Amino acid sequence: MRAPDDLTTINTYCDTAPRATANAETIGPFTLFVARTGWPFYARPAVDLRPDHAFDVAEIAVVVERQRALGIPLTFEWVHELAPALAAAAGSHGLDVTTRPLLVQTVEIPSTGTVEDIVMLEPEDDRFGAARSAVAGGFEETDSPGPEPGLEAIRQRAREELLRVAGAFDTSGAAVGGGSASARGDVAELTGIAVLPRARGRGIGAAITAVLAADARARGVRTVWLSATDERVAAVYERVGFTRIGTTYEAAPRRSGGSARRAVGRREHGPQRRGDDVGVDADAPDDLLTDLTLDVRRGKRVTT
Repeated sequence: MRAPDDLTTINTYCDTAPRATANAETIGPFTLFVARTGWPFYARPAVDLRPDHAFDVAEIAVVVERQRALGIPLTFEWVHELAPALAAAAGSHGLDVTTRPLLVQTVEIPSTGTVEDIVMLEPEDDRFGAARSAVAGGFEETDSPGPEPGLEAIRQRAREELLRVAGAFDTSGAAVGGGSASARGDVAELTGIAVLPRARGRGIGAAITAVLAADARARGVRTVWLSATDERVAAVYERVGFTRIGTTYEAAPRRSGGSARRAVGRREHGPQRRGDDVGVDADAPDDLLTDLTLDVRRGKRVTT
């Protein structure tokens, strides 16, 4: 486990990133981010809250009441190590609590030697839309995806330099995957790394991750982080240059007959789709470590 400073840095990032497109409301010990445009956000513990704060159901209820009044998803997220009492209180309120491993890059990601072309894309690049469509296909488990939902909003985030987008293209020039990174100061979160089903097993996911991380560091980023879908996906990242330092928790109402899914924006960039929490391709050999649709904080569906 890394020093607490790493978690504090990421926690500060999580408080900073949404403010580019959302207003922040202080509600007791929470900050509720209310989007001015685009997709809705979440509530999280105030960035300066002491880790020993004893959350109670009443504090959560006030936030939920405000979220209902605004007509936005009833979602919370936090770094568990910095708010360890929140999970129990959220559960007592009737919210479904899920966990995701939180990792930071600690060594350079090794090259996988893929034949695909992995490139960073400017927003006006003719291939931008195709790459984003391939990301959508990866999360939807289809090789024939339609346009990326919210493409123009994502393109605008890229124009504003709130988001950097990578695309993966096969030898024919067809898009087969992609991903994105969102930097604030010297911290960047990797998000939405996905590969079309037909293109898995060739190291493309790891290659996209490597290109995004290298681009972020070339732009002055010192901390590159992500939160993985589950322990298996986290294990993949741990073998390609990331170290687990903690756990992110999310809470939302449970769907009838299933677990919670959220339709909130991750920081500032787009709706997050996870299908049914798509992670590593179930058929991927362990020694390849790269047959994957890496759900790095891309998609959440929620009921309000």
